[in-house]
Amino acid sequence: MTLIYLGGAWILGILFGAGFAPFWGIVLSGLVLSLALGLLGRRRKALLVAGICGLAFFGAMLRFQASLPETGEQALSFYNGVGEVVVWGVVDKEPELEDNFIRLRLSAAEVQVGGKRREVSGRLLLRLARFPAYRYGDGLRVAGGLVVPWTQEDGFDTRHYYRDRLARQGVLSAMDFPRVERVAVGQGSPVVGSLSSLRHRLSRSLAQALPEPQGSLAQGILLGLRGNIPRTLKATFVQTGTAHLLAISGLHVAIVAGLLLGLGIWALGRERPYYILLPLLALWLYIILSGMRPPAIRAGVMMSLFLAAEYLGRQRSTPTALVFAAAAMVGIHPHILWDVGFQLSFLALAGLIFLAPFFRFLGRSAALSLSAVLATWPLIAHHFGIVSAVSLPATLLALAALPAVILGSALVAFLGLVSDTLAWGAGLLVWPFLSYMIEVVKGFASLPGAYVAVGSFGAPLVWGYYLGLGAVLGTIHQRRRLTDLASRLRARPPGLPRRGILTVLLLGAIGVWVVALVSPPPGRLEVSFLDVGQGDAILIQTPSHLQVLVDGGPSPRAIALALGRELPFWDRSLDLLVLTHPEADHLGGLVEVLGRYRVGRVMGPGLPADSSLYREWRRLLDEKGIPYFTARTGQRVELGDGIVLEVLGPSEAIMGRADLGPNDKGVVLRLVKGGVSFLLMGDVGWEGEMDLLSRRAGLRSTVFKVGHHGSKTSTSPQSLMAVGPQAAVISVGAENTFGHPSPEVVGRLEERLGEDRIFLTSEQGTITLSTDGVELWVKTER
Repeated sequence: MTLIYLGGAWILGILFGAGFAPFWGIVLSGLVLSLALGLLGRRRKALLVAGICGLAFFGAMLRFQASLPETGEQALSFYNGVGEVVVWGVVDKEPELEDNFIRLRLSAAEVQVGGKRREVSGRLLLRLARFPAYRYGDGLRVAGGLVVPWTQEDGFDTRHYYRDRLARQGVLSAMDFPRVERVAVGQGSPVVGSLSSLRHRLSRSLAQALPEPQGSLAQGILLGLRGNIPRTLKATFVQTGTAHLLAISGLHVAIVAGLLLGLGIWALGRERPYYILLPLLALWLYIILSGMRPPAIRAGVMMSLFLAAEYLGRQRSTPTALVFAAAAMVGIHPHILWDVGFQLSFLALAGLIFLAPFFRFLGRSAALSLSAVLATWPLIAHHFGIVSAVSLPATLLALAALPAVILGSALVAFLGLVSDTLAWGAGLLVWPFLSYMIEVVKGFASLPGAYVAVGSFGAPLVWGYYLGLGAVLGTIHQRRRLTDLASRLRARPPGLPRRGILTVLLLGAIGVWVVALVSPPPGRLEVSFLDVGQGDAILIQTPSHLQVLVDGGPSPRAIALALGRELPFWDRSLDLLVLTHPEADHLGGLVEVLGRYRVGRVMGPGLPADSSLYREWRRLLDEKGIPYFTARTGQRVELGDGIVLEVLGPSEAIMGRADLGPNDKGVVLRLVKGGVSFLLMGDVGWEGEMDLLSRRAGLRSTVFKVGHHGSKTSTSPQSLMAVGPQAAVISVGAENTFGHPSPEVVGRLEERLGEDRIFLTSEQGTITLSTDGVELWVKTER
């Protein structure tokens, strides 16, 4: 109990230090009094404990005050809003990848304002383009305007702003897309740098071996990299009360520790201490690789105490370990006490310790899940404004796959460091479990009344709930009613056969895997116009399994998800990539595709480009040694089964015109099978269309992929008449800022085809047209 008193005093001191500006005389007097009590109470335990707790309380107040960021001219935030400045600093944290940009945290060392350079302290958040890539330990010189960090909402939190979380980390300044120059490398800790590099490589292994969204889910569960998980999937986990499965916490650490401990005992026996030491080292390596998240650190401290006690044969009280771990973490980072993840993790584990014994009659899994739900729902309602009605069953069913997901994802990640083929093989084994977890969560989220939006759930209600729950537990404990209740319930018929449920789930997952693996390929040519937002991406699949991707849209995340849905989960290859022109809305996703898929060859335009995105594209092509050839008018690419991909443009005359931009110089393709054809116009406008018409390029086609997302500068009446389509597809983003598609173009198409033969990805999602060369079938995503 002494450690509980000491930890409680420390945490209480942090709270008082945050709530009240301390009078130093009172603090010093308190420290002296506490020290006196400790010295006088060497023979009286109560006085000794009181003295030590007093020292912890007043020491914690001083610790919190010392943790506050500097102010004045020595603080970087002092220069927020003063205009353009230059900052020198070091990247002190692994970059966070978003869809089309990265977030980078810089530990500032110097700032230059108005030509005067001075030393400063503070952390700076940068938002930069994805390329060129930066790493932990890079020394950077950045120029731009300092502002207060953006009020961007976190993916998990729908009510609290991203700015609040940054402030707790000491990040009080931000720059949005500044000018950046790398001036040094390797400026951080070599150990942290090596671990950061390893974490990045493990993440890439998972991305290359697994389709989406399974790959990003594995990265989140194994490595704590949740940035790539689609927002819709994140929201689904929140709505079903299963978001804790994504956060590396006590549950994940306990699973890993259990597996490692069992393996250590099996391999080494109990005679030597290595069976404890090796799992302990591996456990902390896992926690470090997962990003040292607060829940994982807390769980690691507790698990380390447990393993040490296991070896010494002196198991300690779990409440003591919980309080000690919390106090240690708060001592290292005092502001973590206000972190939502820390609060939820602490309460969830407290629920397992104090509530689970009351529900043993339900079975172990049900008792643990119910206890975690009862302990955390008020805080979830307070921070997220949501109460889930399906949290318990959703957690129980999803939890069944979690050990296999952790172990399988780790196997895939580390095998990927050795061989892509081995990682791909392991990915076939873990994919069913990841898919099962996703489908369980989605299924429960789709039920009517799965969650309730509670609006404002104030702090007094939260405190009232926990005080009431504590009073109830105290009453039950005092009157010893739990034992009688449990004994009566044990006499009832046994609960659900948990092993049977796990067996059924495992067999079901394997069944889904086998059915998907042996399902016959389509016997038709399939052309899928992928929903990737405001951009183009077209997937061509032939009956003989050749796969061609024309453009990749603007979003790495969107193209990965779209390909994950359209391609078999075991297929990580593309035979041909085609880039119609090097603008970001066509190229952005292709860079990600090169990193995730094995690509046979690439066809692109002979257009110069000088963007960082295009330079990264060319660098990856050279690095991977992928054959590249330039599209030329008149080329024919044979795809087998009588399918031909014809290159209709650009012509040499168009390429030689300096007055035209990359759109009109883009690649125009015509895909033909039998009597059915697809005209893929890219972003070609009227000038390019007139060139095609003047050359009698053979535009007549069954399906017309409308040029430039339906812009008013494309799809002239003359070109539409020459194409003579039976159906039209417009690749366009919902509510885009360009006004695409143009009402004028849509009206022109409706006059010729009617409304029911015009398809928009913004409205119908991915649009798949399949043909046997005679007939044409259309399938839409929604």
